[in-house]
Amino acid sequence: MISVIASVRVKADRLSEFIGILKANVPEVRKEKGCMEYLPTVDIDSGLPVQKFDKHVVTILERWADVEALKAHLKTPHMLAYRQEVKDIVENLSIKVLKEA
Repeated sequence: MISVIASVRVKADRLSEFIGILKANVPEVRKEKGCMEYLPTVDIDSGLPVQKFDKHVVTILERWADVEALKAHLKTPHMLAYRQEVKDIVENLSIKVLKEA
């Protein structure tokens, strides 16, 4: 099993629009072979000094059976359509692909 942390920085005035598009895609992602978890999240201002609070970042917490399932996910028709739909909303995307230590 692998974990993925995807951080999506969204244009300031488009966060609600982005979240709507993302949430509409979540049920399709969760049906994919090898998807164990796919959870969009947003920062809360915890007041903790180590937190870098950013109200314009959506973090997607993912668990996949393996890297092959993740690669297949990225090629699905609904993900290709999603990326096209959000291309003018997203400022930056970064991911971390992780395994248990």
